[in-house]
Amino acid sequence: MSFFDVKGRAGRGVAAILFVAVLAAPTHALERGSVAPPFDLDGTKGAVKLAKHQGKLVYLDFWASWCAPCRQSFGWMNEMQAKYAMQGLQVIAINVDEKRDDALRFLSSNPASFVVAFDPAGATPLSYRVMGMPTSLLIGTDGKVISEHIGFKDADKIALEEKIRLSLGISGAGK
Repeated sequence: MSFFDVKGRAGRGVAAILFVAVLAAPTHALERGSVAPPFDLDGTKGAVKLAKHQGKLVYLDFWASWCAPCRQSFGWMNEMQAKYAMQGLQVIAINVDEKRDDALRFLSSNPASFVVAFDPAGATPLSYRVMGMPTSLLIGTDGKVISEHIGFKDADKIALEEKIRLSLGISGAGK
């Protein structure tokens, strides 16, 4: 069962357990300055390991095929990857759907020019304390969490890009 799929009686039971776990957990993902948990997942182009991107600024995004704000974020993440790759940004998007076919259908209409990984078991979002879709974390070149953001809307773009720019040491307007 996927981390966020809650279909049927078993799914509702898992959802109830997760709800209790969420109530007991902090109201955010990982603490700023904490080391980002490692992951080693299958991706659209082979293995995706956080350790492989050590030394880069990583924009880590958790998404699902049923998530409407995720659709909005993909174009923006493509833009950020293209705009800041040469300065050291790597966007990694981790899908949490139980069925890879659901994710692949999403990707056929929302192509990604960044790294995409799959975690149908949901271990990675649990280790990152993901509370909703999408959730993104900015991970510094030292492997530590700089910030986290839950959700995505057009109004978020400017602030998110500014965090990327500042983390890359780029000053000035993000135009």
